[in-house]
Order: sequence, then structure tokens, then C-alpha cells
Amino acid sequence: MVGKAIAHESRATFFSIKSSSLTSKWIGEGEKLVRTLFAVAAYRAPSVIFIDEVDSLLTQRKADEDEASRRMKTEFLVQLDGVGNERQGHVLVIGATNLPWELDDAARRRFVKKLYIPLPDQPGRAALMRNLLANGRHGVEDEEITKLSNDTDGFSGADLKNLCTEAAMGPIRQLGTQRAISTPIEEVPPISYKHFRRSLRGMKPSVAQESLASYKEWNDTFGNNNVCDEDGESSDDE
Repeated sequence: MVGKAIAHESRATFFSIKSSSLTSKWIGEGEKLVRTLFAVAAYRAPSVIFIDEVDSLLTQRKADEDEASRRMKTEFLVQLDGVGNERQGHVLVIGATNLPWELDDAARRRFVKKLYIPLPDQPGRAALMRNLLANGRHGVEDEEITKLSNDTDGFSGADLKNLCTEAAMGPIRQLGTQRAISTPIEEVPPISYKHFRRSLRGMKPSVAQESLASYKEWNDTFGNNNVCDEDGESSDDE
């Protein structure tokens, strides 16, 4: 979502890439795919290349690593060095990972900005649930959404989406199997606060506290903590 937002605000072409799309069983094909990706991005500049699970593509190099994987990583690092110059055009590369400590040291240095995206806070959780419920029929009041956001501390965006999906099944279960099949969709009862409370009893946060501690430790070591004040001036204060 950060990558899409950047591409939209800068009116850039957006490339969403998975590491599996840059790998091949044929030797030399991986490097060719990487070169082609950056060549097309430069041709369509300004552009944003977003790589999901970038750690699987740029994991740390090892002595027993196969030659094809090593050559593809080397080619990717070479292309990263050329991003932004006149030959390549205006190309921004964004990588997302849940395992930042698995990144190769050379790759970590080339990604100039390292931003830790934390779990949503209470206002963020409330806003996410409002967005998820916006297009559905429900009778959940704003105060009830605030209560739910307070009771979902530690939930990720995916957890909140699963919670809303589970709560949306409440009216179907309320009707029963036979009635649910024959009832027109416009006559299905709306989602209510009690459906959320019932769904919440069977859900736990998917992100462990130990993982959060690891992310914060890595961010304290390698992350970019600088923020800007209202005038746009850089500040080191939290």
C-alpha cells in the first residue's frame, strides 16, 4: 500500500513484482529478467518497482550457494546501483519484508531508507474497521467500533480484516443453513456488534510479541528514525 500510494502521488508507473517472477530454471535467465525489469521501468519512467518478500530474492550470500542464485543477486545489486541516473531514468525501488535481518548486507546498504511499519494503533484500528464496513450492511455504531478498536490491541491489518470477515458470517449462521440458501441477500440481517463480540472471542493476534521486539531492535540498529516537523525541517526527536 505504501508503494501504491507513492506511485499514485508521484503519478508514476507502478510495477508490483514477486521474487518468483524473476527466477528461472534456466541458467542466465534470471539475470536477463532482472535487466529487462529495470529497462522497462526506465522506459516507463517515472516508475516505482515494488518487490514483495524481498528477503527471498536478496538473502545473504553464502559459500555453498548455487551459482545461478548468486549471479542473479549480483545483477540485481548492479541494477540497484544504476537506479536514478540519466541512463536508467527516474526509478524508485521499494522492498517489503517480514525478515529484514535476512537481507544481504550489500542490499541493505543500497536501500537508503529503512522504514518500520508498526501495527496499527487504536485510532488506526478504528479507521480500518470503518473502511472495511463501509460497503456492507451493518448496524455497528461508532461508539461500538471504538470499543472494538480498544479490544483488538496487537491486531494487524490482516487480523482486522479476518475479524470483519468472520463477523460478516454471523448473520448467515443466525439464519441457519436452509434459510440462508433460500433467503434473498437483501433480507439477510445486517452485521451487528454482537457478531463482532462473538467472533472476537475466538481470535488472537497473529504477530507474537517476540517478533515485534526483533523488528524494533533491527529498526533501532538500521532503520531511519528521522522525522520532519511542520515546516519540513528534519529532526531527530521522536
